[in-house]
Amino acid sequence: MAFHGVDYLHIDSLFNEEELLVRQTARQFVDERVLPAIRDCYRDARFPSDLVPEMGRLGFFGANLEGYGCAGLSNVEYGLIMQELERGDSGVRSFVSVQGALVMYPIFTYGSDEQKQQWLPRLQSGEAVGCFGLTEPDFGSNPAGMRTTARRDGGDWILNGEKTWITSGTLADVAIVWARAEEGIRGFLVEKGTPGYTSSDIHGKWSMRASVTSSLALADCRVPSSAMLPGARGLKGPLGCLTQARYGIGWGVLGAAMDCYETARQYTILRKQFDGRPIASHQLVQEKLAWMITEITKAQLLAVQAGRLKDQAKLEPAHVSMLKRNNVAMALECARLSRDLLGANGITDEYPIMRHLCNLETVKTYEGTDHIHTLVIGERVTGIAAYK
Repeated sequence: MAFHGVDYLHIDSLFNEEELLVRQTARQFVDERVLPAIRDCYRDARFPSDLVPEMGRLGFFGANLEGYGCAGLSNVEYGLIMQELERGDSGVRSFVSVQGALVMYPIFTYGSDEQKQQWLPRLQSGEAVGCFGLTEPDFGSNPAGMRTTARRDGGDWILNGEKTWITSGTLADVAIVWARAEEGIRGFLVEKGTPGYTSSDIHGKWSMRASVTSSLALADCRVPSSAMLPGARGLKGPLGCLTQARYGIGWGVLGAAMDCYETARQYTILRKQFDGRPIASHQLVQEKLAWMITEITKAQLLAVQAGRLKDQAKLEPAHVSMLKRNNVAMALECARLSRDLLGANGITDEYPIMRHLCNLETVKTYEGTDHIHTLVIGERVTGIAAYK
């Protein structure tokens, strides 16, 4: 069945025709291309790589960037694309988020003209794939503690260190690697095949199974000075990229929540128990559905306002923390309540709920954990940084 959306409070009235058209394009792509394949991909722990060129042609990669073949969409339109993609699967949305917000964005914002010309058109089309190397085995929430180093050697840089939990790591033609240099944190473009640079996949995941997750190793990896991102110095560079990705997550999880809610709503209307009445007629069932639609609606309003602020260059990192923290927690609870309403059927992959639930456990952790975003909001309202 085609998905018709979840709109209790006439949220669609807040969008213009162009925004609705962008959403419909992404919605149709998910219905026709993602959903028919994603169950098998999740079962097989396989990313649907065949969708990459098509997503490039549709303009999904770097959709809110200008030039270099990018679609130049508004941030609200970009958010609606993320929403629909995560309705399909968090792994698909995550691939697009990384490609655009964590690879194309830093090249676009911090890169040289040569770097932009070399990589952005290829990344936009999907001809090339990128990854973002910040997290390390011992340093996730505290990137300031990173141990990966960059040392000058003549006209080159020598990189040493390890990165982990890297989306698309083994697929990537280029990695944005962040390392500690004498003058501070710097970013480098490390191409696949560079001597001393290797990648390997992380296996045994119960979450994000339709996404490639990898570790990167750099052992005396030599890159030319032209590989360094000239405009990024200090942690402000990688953290600025993460803000872009977190914004997309805040929209994306709405799609997962909508899919869980709509699956549960339809199921409870059709499922009959006891006296032959649908279980949707019971008060406890309606209470759960009422909670879900209320929280989804509040999260939609939060996402729309964040998008409008971003398009006006008024969205701050602390705003994005509220968006990401609230909407992920909401989506995860919607998945749990929906699983409960489906009973035993909720744990089978005939329905999407358990897949969303498992994926959302990862989404709650990556791009800043729930706890970290809580403390960012706390600092914003008190002026006191509790995590320092």
